[in-house]
Amino acid sequence: MADELIDIYNQNNKSLGLRKMKSEAHRDGLWHRASHVWIYNGKGEILLQLRAKGKDLYPDMWDVSAAGHIGAGEEPIVAAVRETGEEIGLSINSEDLDFLWVQKVNIVYDKMKNNEFQYVYLYKFCGDIEDLVLQKEEVADIRFVSIGEIKDELEINSEKYVSRGNYWFEVMEEVGRRLSSN
Repeated sequence: MADELIDIYNQNNKSLGLRKMKSEAHRDGLWHRASHVWIYNGKGEILLQLRAKGKDLYPDMWDVSAAGHIGAGEEPIVAAVRETGEEIGLSINSEDLDFLWVQKVNIVYDKMKNNEFQYVYLYKFCGDIEDLVLQKEEVADIRFVSIGEIKDELEINSEKYVSRGNYWFEVMEEVGRRLSSN
């Protein structure tokens, strides 16, 4: 996977004025930022992506609709729009995204220490999944899955999904709230 220059933060999400390569941040456990875009439709389904087999983190596992590191000097919402376009070929505008929250995560995976502030967004999709174009280096497949099925799968076959603890359930709860208010 391509290495990229990213900004480095302290554990309180304050800029340290440093830029490092993503690989260095992961190797040394440096705090950095990522954007997550959870895409849902009016049927109560969430778009999941199957991470490519060549990914450093969680290869061949189901995950967030579109996500990625925030580049050096880049705003979180700009990265969210960019990653959604790159990974699944969906052209969106920042005004179309609903910001939910920033979550702080620290994950040790193999030899990698991933300390991230994840900026989480929702996007309601009204198009046809067949029109989306996958970035094969990043994404092996996508599919819409009902909230109920995701909950069941997380209990029965959790090894097929990126381990995100309560985060999955918090996002599903928020999507459910959005759908019930319409």
